[in-house]
Amino acid sequence: AGRGEPWTLAYLVFAVCFVFTPNEFRSAGLTVQNLLAGWLGSEDVAFVHYHLRRSTGTMLAHSLLPLGYYIGMCFATPKKQLFYFYQAPEGWKIFFLLAVLAPTVTGILAYYWSRNSWNNHPLARTLAFHALPQSGWRAVASSINTEFRRIDKFATGAPGARVIVTDTWVIKVTTYRLHVAQQQDIHLTVTDSRQHELSPDSNVPVQFLTIRVASINPYVKAFDIRLNSTEYGELREKLHAPIRNAANVVIHQSLSDLFLETFTSLVEINQIHPVPSNQELEPCIGCMQMNANIKLVKNCQEPNEGECQQCYCRPMWCLTCMGKWFASRQDQEHPETWLSSQVPCPTCRAKFCILDVCLIQ
Repeated sequence: AGRGEPWTLAYLVFAVCFVFTPNEFRSAGLTVQNLLAGWLGSEDVAFVHYHLRRSTGTMLAHSLLPLGYYIGMCFATPKKQLFYFYQAPEGWKIFFLLAVLAPTVTGILAYYWSRNSWNNHPLARTLAFHALPQSGWRAVASSINTEFRRIDKFATGAPGARVIVTDTWVIKVTTYRLHVAQQQDIHLTVTDSRQHELSPDSNVPVQFLTIRVASINPYVKAFDIRLNSTEYGELREKLHAPIRNAANVVIHQSLSDLFLETFTSLVEINQIHPVPSNQELEPCIGCMQMNANIKLVKNCQEPNEGECQQCYCRPMWCLTCMGKWFASRQDQEHPETWLSSQVPCPTCRAKFCILDVCLIQ
């Protein structure tokens, strides 16, 4: 019985990783797509038929996971006598029956879907709603296959949550489904924005947008697509329909936009620099739209320590323009160094860092 808990923990980790597939599992080839590659065929050659099989195969593979756990427990805990169904504890009998029932039902369903050249598959029925009266779902599938092979399509996301936009179609790939909508029928709405301080791949803040894709075709269910804000401009170029911003989200389409928001939030918690009440503030010489509201004061270290220097310029810049100046002087290949770097004052060239940028009062 002592080996049961380590096996349970190990198998739970394996099952979660097999279903949600982190990069480590993907690079090791432990994915349904890789294990069933011979049966699935090529996505580039026949995109729709590939995903008909992939969604079915994925459902079958995942339904076998409980049975795999039970078989492993037979070896990990021989004292429970799980090999002998009638001698097994009552709870394990129920678990075994459910573990056998899941792939059995899924297998029957998969067989039904594959009948008549996949005519019964939910994806085939969905595509039929887009077909002209004289044609069937295969004509729609052929159109999607042809457009997917073109190199000018928009594609983003991990294999289990991809977004693909072609000249005619908006497609979302999920673990068990393929959502499809025709561009001429859809309304797009930005419904949510999530800011993450660090992305999994780099040390820079990222913004993820959620866009609702709703079709005027009553048989096509609405679905959400999620993408990095830096890809928003490329997505818009591929779409024919405008994107409505219902959430009034400020969309950062570049790394500089994201940095500017972080720069502003950090400066706002810095020390405030008081100015005499009789000193009149001039318009910012960068934009000439706002009054200057920034003074560079060395606060990061003692006066004679470090690389930063005291700036003696009067307030001449607004916070936004100073942030843009700071970003423009950075190494674009290494954004992870931006927040900790020093840049010269745009007027006198005295070096300063973010801690030295003070709002004036």
